[in-house]
Amino acid sequence: MRILVVDDDVQLCEIVRRGLQEEAYAVDSVHDGEDALAYGAGGPYDLIILDVMLPGKNGLEVCRLLRQSRVPVPIQMLTARDAVEDRVAGLDSGADDYLVTPFQFAEMLARVRALLRR
Repeated sequence: MRILVVDDDVQLCEIVRRGLQEEAYAVDSVHDGEDALAYGAGGPYDLIILDVMLPGKNGLEVCRLLRQSRVPVPIQMLTARDAVEDRVAGLDSGADDYLVTPFQFAEMLARVRALLRR
């Protein structure tokens, strides 16, 4: 399974990437909205893990644009924005899941497995 991780926090992105690789996932990572859109629309991904607060296009816009382009890949938002309005906006933009940081890695993995089962 191939996963794209998008986060402008390079350290967090690396932690997530390494953790997923330890679980035998192939992982690419990018750090801004433009690259997220290019990789997400053009890559053969089984899941996209997407931060909301990105330079360039934000994660909500990237998610909306991917959905408008009929990219069927499950999208999990991974963000520090934890207000109910933020979660609703993320899901309404086309995300399949919304996980707030800080998070337990075991929970994130369980959510990844659930999204990949669909």
